[in-house]
Amino acid sequence: MEECPRPSRRHRWAALLLGAWPALAAASASPACIEALLRELGWRIEPAAEVADMHVGQPCTRASLADAHAAGDLRLLLPADIDAEGREAALRQALASEGTLCAYLFALGDSTRRATARLQDNPGYRFSALQLGWIGFGPGGARAQGWRRFRSFGRGYEPAGSNARALDAFYSGRVRSECGVGRQVAQLATQRELYGDDGFDAEFDAGELSIGTFLTLHGTDSILLGRNAGEFLADGKAARTAAMGRQAFMGAPGAIVHAYDRILLDDVHNQAENFVVADVDEAAARALEEHGGLAHYDRLNQRIWSLAREMRRGDPPDFLALLHDRDEAARAALDEADRARVAQLDALLADPFYTGFRVYVHRQGVRPIGYHVVRLLDLNPRTPYTVELMLHNLHTTLYRRWIEHRLRRCAASD
Repeated sequence: MEECPRPSRRHRWAALLLGAWPALAAASASPACIEALLRELGWRIEPAAEVADMHVGQPCTRASLADAHAAGDLRLLLPADIDAEGREAALRQALASEGTLCAYLFALGDSTRRATARLQDNPGYRFSALQLGWIGFGPGGARAQGWRRFRSFGRGYEPAGSNARALDAFYSGRVRSECGVGRQVAQLATQRELYGDDGFDAEFDAGELSIGTFLTLHGTDSILLGRNAGEFLADGKAARTAAMGRQAFMGAPGAIVHAYDRILLDDVHNQAENFVVADVDEAAARALEEHGGLAHYDRLNQRIWSLAREMRRGDPPDFLALLHDRDEAARAALDEADRARVAQLDALLADPFYTGFRVYVHRQGVRPIGYHVVRLLDLNPRTPYTVELMLHNLHTTLYRRWIEHRLRRCAASD
């Protein structure tokens, strides 16, 4: 008998994430509801000639669900004469597979892009320094915009009524916060887009949508970092995420963090840039997988910073103009040695990660991560920066919760 092939690294990580999935409340869902959900997510359930067969493929590596279909992914083949027990077993196997996780991540990515587009398009959602208060709701106060304060100095708020209306304050109201709250709001807005307004209002209690300081969230029912967050994925340097494929990054929270001591910061309000991942193109995903995640890029960031330091003689250059905008006049004014350094910097920043890994940062909007690396050369020139993913539950608790929500909704409509 042939030896079973060893699963790829990508499939091993996905299996670890799915873990105890079969023990879900989904075990009580009807086969009809499971089939409806699989089809909604993009599974193609088709007739088979003889035996049932499931072809997951590699959907997490694809750009879209349409590309996954074109590659033959997400196919469940069922014989016409399969009995009810066999059909149900096959449907449940598909529901528990990594293919369903990847199909959900397509929907999550679309939701993240809708949420971050609405946040960045609101000129009334502004950035403020920490000493002005963590969150500010303007002259009308928090209640007028759908929030209730539970900690002083703007350190903790929860929705006061409709969850969707509370998020509208950040979509279209006049609000201010620093980028940590901006990241929280983007994460919650992604869930709103994923569930729709009615589902978002029905599924989550007010305390689960708390915003404020990260320390405050730990003492709440927050679905991000509090008591209802459940099981976290800890993958700071994204080794597991990169192995799964580009869709595994969608919506993930992270931060660009100063590598050296805080005493070396010139602009403390930009000591870190909190983000959610909005998009990863094919080249960036391939580079991340090839290099095993983000640690490689911490080393490149160090090299970029060192070259920039060598250029800081006399009047320091405007690195955003020089490297991001590629200002011809600024480049022409450089001496020969600095032009050579700029050529090296251009080559480093041309890496697909810097150009194709796009993140949402409040108040910068959605930009390639290379933009932020260059921006921080201007703001905090005495320290390089590292990039890391934060703890999150998008692939674990929030994934399972959304699946259960859809199955309950189906059962209620029967």
